[in-house]
Order: sequence, then C-alpha cells, then structure tokens
Amino acid sequence: MKRKFLASPYIVWMMIFIVVPMLMIVYYAFTQDGSFSVENMVRAFGELPMTALWRSLYMAFISTVICIILGYPAAMCLCSKNLKRKSLILVLYMVPMWMNFLLRTYAWAVILERTGIINTFLASVGLPPQKLLYTDGAVILGMVYNFLPFMIMPIHSSLSKIDPMLIEAAEDLGANRARVFTRVTLPLSFPGIVSGITMVFMPAASTFAISQLMGNNTQQLFGEMVEQQFRTLYNYNYGSALSLVLLALMLLSMAIMRKFDKNGEGAALL
Repeated sequence: MKRKFLASPYIVWMMIFIVVPMLMIVYYAFTQDGSFSVENMVRAFGELPMTALWRSLYMAFISTVICIILGYPAAMCLCSKNLKRKSLILVLYMVPMWMNFLLRTYAWAVILERTGIINTFLASVGLPPQKLLYTDGAVILGMVYNFLPFMIMPIHSSLSKIDPMLIEAAEDLGANRARVFTRVTLPLSFPGIVSGITMVFMPAASTFAISQLMGNNTQQLFGEMVEQQFRTLYNYNYGSALSLVLLALMLLSMAIMRKFDKNGEGAALL
C-alpha cells in the first residue's frame, strides 16, 4: 500500500478513543490514591464479583443458545428462493434496532409488569397474575429480543454466499435434505454462526441496562457492578479493575471463537 497516509484519520481516532481510554483504565486499575497497588485487582477476583461474573456468563450462554435456535431458521427463511418480499421482511427484522435500546427494554418491562398486557389478559380469563418481571427469565427475554438481530444478520450473510450449485450437486449425488444440511449448508454457514455467537454473547455478558430494568436487583450481573462503581460509587479504581477482568474475558472468548473459525471469515462478517 503506497497510500498508507489515508489511514491516518482512523489511526488518530483509534488512539484518542480506544488506546488512551484503555491506558487510563489500566492506570486506575493498578493504582490507589496515586500510587501503585494491586488491591483493586485482588478485590476484582473476590467472591462477590466472581459470583456475579459466573451468573452473567450463564445467562449470556442461555441467551446465545436461544438466539441460535431462533436465528438460524429465520436466516434460512430469508435465504429461501420462494420467500416473497424478502427485502421487506429483512427490514422488519432491523426496524427494532432503529429504536433506542432503552426504549425497547422499557417496552418489554411495561408488557411484563403486574398491570401489563399479559397479566391483564390472564385476569380477563379468570387466571391469577404471574410474576413475569424482575426475574431471570425476563432478563433472558430482554437479551434475546435485543440481540437476536445480531445473530440473524451474520448467519443470513453467510448463507446467502453459499453457491446453490453445491446444494444441487449434493442432491444429485443422492443426499436427502437432512444430509445436505448437515454436510453442506451447516459447515459453510459456520463462519456466520461464529460471528453471531461473538456479537450476542459479548454484549449479553456485559449488559447492565436490561438486568436493571427487568431483573432482580438483589442479584447483580457483572456489568451492573462495573456500572455501579463508575456512576454511583465513583470508585474508578475498583471499577477499572472489574473492567479489565471483563475485557480479558471478552478477548478470551474471541480467541476461542477464532479456533473454531480458522479462516477468519466470521471476524470478517463483524
């Protein structure tokens, strides 16, 4: 590349908004009252933070699995030749993403609350109201709803790149639909699945807004602990240490995903 100078604006942007903030987080994490200290990092691996971390990972894992189960068939339907008005349906998938993240979450909170639409319907048919809000199920529902498009789009992109002649060749060789899917379609769409898992699992593991609005406040997620240290307790040192733990986890997740996507096609879809 003889025109590397064209990348200069991006490099400056990256230095100001990525590298410098990261260096500040590292500085705060390993200092206390202006002097070097590992106290905050030790606290970050304490019982309470680790309990919140494992709970966050568990709920993010469940949400990711549900997104795969719902997202893959949806992506396959979008790639179907017989689907009419494909562009319109694709836009409808994306419309919720054009709305503010908090507004979408608030909408579900209103629907699930004790006087919401669901409990109002149950009361109209003589059934007792159910506790739908402020539960782990509500948090997982919020995660799936908000992050499902991030699973559908990469898988759809990956499926749309599959040459139809490969599927026709497999059918001509006597493979039934199940065998075509397991031996041709699924392996070729794996980069999209890897990309979708990365795009869903990471924000789900670090989310705090969904759990604050729809979850049980007595059991915090790891993202809530980080947000609380910065916005409520103003303990930037401990909050930075927690952030480093979360960052290390995200980098580890990406490294694991790359092991399953040796060609790096999933990263390209990101």
